[in-house]
Amino acid sequence: MECISIFDMLKIGVGPSSSHTLGPWRAGRRWIAELKKDNNFESVTSITVDLFGSLSLTGKGHATDIAVILGLCGYDPQTIDVSAISSIIDLITDSKELKFNNEFAVPFDPATQIIFNREFKDFHPNGMTFHATLKDNQKISSSFYSIGGGFVVKEERKRKEKKLEAFEYFPLPIQKATDLLAYCTDKKKKVSEIVLENERSLLNDQEIDERIAKVWDVMLESMYIGCHTEGTLPGGLNVRRRAFDTHKKLIGDTPYTSPKEWIEAIRNTEVKFRQILKWVSCFALAVNEVNASLGRVVTAPTNGSAGVIPAVMMYYMVIENHDANFDDVKQFMLVAGEIGSLFKKGATISAAMGGCQAEIGVSSAMAAGALTELMGGTPEQVLMASEIAMEHHLGLTCDPIGGLVQVPCIERNAMGAIKAINACEMALDTDAANAKVPLDKVIETMWETALDMNTKYKETSEGGLAIKVSLSDC
Repeated sequence: MECISIFDMLKIGVGPSSSHTLGPWRAGRRWIAELKKDNNFESVTSITVDLFGSLSLTGKGHATDIAVILGLCGYDPQTIDVSAISSIIDLITDSKELKFNNEFAVPFDPATQIIFNREFKDFHPNGMTFHATLKDNQKISSSFYSIGGGFVVKEERKRKEKKLEAFEYFPLPIQKATDLLAYCTDKKKKVSEIVLENERSLLNDQEIDERIAKVWDVMLESMYIGCHTEGTLPGGLNVRRRAFDTHKKLIGDTPYTSPKEWIEAIRNTEVKFRQILKWVSCFALAVNEVNASLGRVVTAPTNGSAGVIPAVMMYYMVIENHDANFDDVKQFMLVAGEIGSLFKKGATISAAMGGCQAEIGVSSAMAAGALTELMGGTPEQVLMASEIAMEHHLGLTCDPIGGLVQVPCIERNAMGAIKAINACEMALDTDAANAKVPLDKVIETMWETALDMNTKYKETSEGGLAIKVSLSDC
């Protein structure tokens, strides 16, 4: 049982991957905190990092080595100037020295001191071990695991009593969808209202609003930047950014000067029926093109699936309800975050554990449920929409070409967003009492499918499209 806030599911970070970039980045910062707690930090004279399994196999394409370095330097992924990342890495590579936690210099050659090991750790496919030599020549090490969505854990688990205590910290503890629905029925409240009660046990209303506003600001900014940036994505696949061209055709000559004015500009644009899908796809593509270029996005619930939720929220704001405001954004994020937490508790949000069904599938389910509540759906219909969205992503593999979060990842965000909207519409037109597949059952099925899936289809680039198309073909 876990106590998971919506802000655990919606984290602000840097692309291209929550498990391979944000996770290792945060692990580096956690290791520093660990060293300081043990009074070893100032004694460090050299550092080596071992990456294992999926972190190694697709680490270069996912910028895992860059993330590790930035974490060791003490940079915060929420606040770092992303435009400075390249110069920071170039300086370290050239000087063969990094400033440990931005406090003192340590010799460090990324080419030899970040080691890519193909073997997998038993605990989780995304394992990493940090090694340090101290002034007295003592050698110490610490291992971490990036389990998806930017979550980082140690292998040693807390005692069951501790976990139960943490879980009961929420006034309305929720482990399964049936728990959530029971609270909604008993209290005659929406899903968002139940979730808000739990969040209030962690933060006050002003703090909740401020954090949701920041999450939305980053989502909106990533859509805006993606729609206004042309060129080719880095990494060697020579993928041309498509959001720019699509957006230019759709927006025409409508004037605006900021992301918020942009929303009004789109609302004032005559959107024909066949353009709706283009707009939704454009929003999703934009976010993940930013993600693929080490830009700032919101893990929702992962970086690889970061485009689905903002695209669907934007769809509601510019297509369905031109009067939509922050209250709608807040309601949407509360529901989306809770749906995501159900999948994390009952299955996984790590592609290295479950394939892309754990990323795009989960994000589509989150968006479908959230949109359904905004569209007036009942709690039963909210859960039904989430189930429909995931049901049609079951078995989706993770097979990124060249280990890059580009092909097929970027397009899958557009498809996931469209499926979420479709799932919402089907749920709204259905008596949810007649649903044949409960959400909890599809979550269980997703996890069983993940366990059965061959490792080569789990973010290793050793199967599927990843071996049919190579960088040399591009």
